[in-house]
Amino acid sequence: MSFPYYLEQREKPEDKVPDDLSIKRQADMDDATGYRPGKGLTNAVNVALLLGQPLLLTGEPGTGKTQLAHSLSWQLGFKKPSPLIFETKSTSTARDLFYSYDTIGRFHAAQLAKLKDEQGQPFKDKPEDFIVYNALGAAILLAAPYEEARKFLPERNSENGDFANDFLASADKAWQRRSVVLIDEIDKAPRDFPNDILNEIENMYFRVAELGNQKIKADEQFRPVVILTSNSEKNLPDAFLRRCVYYNIAFPEIDEMKNIVAKRLESKNHYEETGFGNQGKWIDDALELFYEIRDAELLLVKKPATAELLGWLTAIRRLCAHYIIRAQDLKSKQGVEKVILPTLGVLIKNEGDMTPATEIVNRWAE
Repeated sequence: MSFPYYLEQREKPEDKVPDDLSIKRQADMDDATGYRPGKGLTNAVNVALLLGQPLLLTGEPGTGKTQLAHSLSWQLGFKKPSPLIFETKSTSTARDLFYSYDTIGRFHAAQLAKLKDEQGQPFKDKPEDFIVYNALGAAILLAAPYEEARKFLPERNSENGDFANDFLASADKAWQRRSVVLIDEIDKAPRDFPNDILNEIENMYFRVAELGNQKIKADEQFRPVVILTSNSEKNLPDAFLRRCVYYNIAFPEIDEMKNIVAKRLESKNHYEETGFGNQGKWIDDALELFYEIRDAELLLVKKPATAELLGWLTAIRRLCAHYIIRAQDLKSKQGVEKVILPTLGVLIKNEGDMTPATEIVNRWAE
């Protein structure tokens, strides 16, 4: 079975799920080797590394803020699990950035502690067995000497696949390392969150209340690299901003976008047969339309971003291959009706934007 997978009417279900149901995996789109930072962003990263300060990134969603952490970790040769990612939520607290504690699990263990096993020995548990270290906490532990870090580590493997397993799998001789830490969308957090982590981020330490308030600090030689992203939904405190290197990732100009597209959309043999490689006239035509849609500032509620563009171009290539539409015919009546209009939902995410976007498509195809 090949595309189209879903039909208006089907007599019976398919016997087998299509093998090519997903032609472009998200992992391919996020590949660090394909990330292309501009000169300004490269300079900002280097200054942040030079000063040992966090790098705060702003910019439209889809401009590559999150992908920078993967690119930096890859370029500098940081070992996995770098980058360590903390996805900020509206309920996040300062402690969540460093670790989580399974209070319920500890309670259940305390109840079991009253029981005896077959040998008559009491069931034993330790507070550290119920701690899962999150992004910055994990990075600080990995940056500390193993003899210091081991006091904070659980003795038994986590059964739910949490990061604790990676700690326990690390040999003490290969333990100490640097990591990239991504604190994603920090502006989602409560107002006090940035201020509550000021000292910890500046001095790279944290305390674990459940372990007698013990303090663990990163070795300066292995100091984690911190990247923060913000969609500017709320202002961050001045005290926090003073400790960061700031950079706003502007939306790429069309020539820069061509380079991004050429790298991200790897050529496939069955596309080459119809002239749909990762460069050429079809890219020029599609980008022309994309930027016309984006530039309609007075008409569109939400402008499409880079990530949406890449998905849209992938869909265009697949549909053109299916309908045998040549690359040079993307603007034809068949190209518009069978390829462009059916895929507009990848770019347009607001009901009120669909009508003006369709009008722009019709003008573009004339």
